[in-house]
Amino acid sequence: MKTSMLIGALALALAGTTAAVTAAQAADLKFAPGEDARFNWQSFEDFKAANDLSGQEMSLFGPWLSADKDLIESVTAYFEEATGAKVNYSGSDSFEQQIVIDTQAGSAPNVAVFPQPGLAADLASKGLLVPLGSDTADWMKDNYAAGQSWVDLGTYENQDGTKAFFAFPYKADVKSLVWYVPENFEDAGYQVPQTMEELKALSEQIVADGETPWCIGLGSGGATGWPATDWVEDMMLRTQSPEVYDQWVTNEIPFNDERIVAAIEEFGAFARNDDYVDGGAGAVASTDFRDSPKGLFAVPPKCYMHRQASFIPSFFPEGTQLGRDADFFYLPAYADRDLGKPVLGAGTVFAITKESEVARAFIEFLKTPIAHEIWMAQAGFLTPHKGVNPEAYANDALRKQGEILTSATTFRFDGSDLMPGKIGAGAFWTGMIDYVGGKSAGDVAGDIQKEWDAIK
Repeated sequence: MKTSMLIGALALALAGTTAAVTAAQAADLKFAPGEDARFNWQSFEDFKAANDLSGQEMSLFGPWLSADKDLIESVTAYFEEATGAKVNYSGSDSFEQQIVIDTQAGSAPNVAVFPQPGLAADLASKGLLVPLGSDTADWMKDNYAAGQSWVDLGTYENQDGTKAFFAFPYKADVKSLVWYVPENFEDAGYQVPQTMEELKALSEQIVADGETPWCIGLGSGGATGWPATDWVEDMMLRTQSPEVYDQWVTNEIPFNDERIVAAIEEFGAFARNDDYVDGGAGAVASTDFRDSPKGLFAVPPKCYMHRQASFIPSFFPEGTQLGRDADFFYLPAYADRDLGKPVLGAGTVFAITKESEVARAFIEFLKTPIAHEIWMAQAGFLTPHKGVNPEAYANDALRKQGEILTSATTFRFDGSDLMPGKIGAGAFWTGMIDYVGGKSAGDVAGDIQKEWDAIK
């Protein structure tokens, strides 16, 4: 009798503990399931019904710290709630070095978050990543805008030289943006250009009106020159096919190929024209990229346009309201070239570095709209997932950037980030400084190719 009572009491206690844990988990969720109509809660419920991983754990390692750590954990909380598994996230500002050490030492996390796909590709070639499978690649083709572009981004050679899909792209950034002040455009009677031809005509019109069309700054301390690489990459995508871009990034065609030289000169048409740039061409290299957009907000304006990625509003004057005080448009493609609407960007890819049932389930979770919408509704997240609700974005600016991403016919990752470090974060940067300083595009491209030849 006493034994029965004790068992009954223990059962009640355990039930109470379980209920308390469940309640605690639910309390950790940023948005209560089913209560916000912007979210695809059905995808959450379907995933939950198909995955019971109670008591299991998974390690997740990435570059995100502070606020970004809180954001990724706000997403993994829904995976935990759905499956009963525990996700242990750790972040490091030395991720790139640590993940190499951990994988080679046999102490890799289950899943790693790579901000540089080139590093993931390197680990895959050494047999240190686990293929995600053709089914996941096929899913991405069907469910991501410009799906093949994203499959290509996560497809690398294995240790035996065969290609496989290793890395799941999640959380993108858009770089193909031009920022402007709507009031300045309205006062001057300027319209947002829809083609590259119109953008160049607008630049000429602004000069004819006695004003300066562009603010451009390449300064960034030890990384000075990198903003110019983004310009050249965008011009490559607007003058050449995606295949040529890919061959350039891997040096299958040399850096001094006439097509790459022409793309550098496309950048130079803006940056090396004294009439086009605030301060003249001589100020481009010495102006810090964080300071360069300030000319948009001067009275009278020092410039009317600034090409930079989606993060640049962090350096706008305090209190700037996007959509009212500042806005952006897609850096347009040429009307007379059949190259669609290419988008240059960056982002992260998730790869399995230590096989487990939970790791596989987590990759499946990343396919659900809810795994994207939770972060979309907070800050700093863009996705090419066609199944998400755009209304889930936290603000109109993110929603508009998301639309640019999902309407892209081609997406390509920042080329300099995919090149060997001595090129993409070295010779390419310094070469662009030499170029805006007056050196010819052909000579600069030749110098960069010599550096590439030296590391082969």
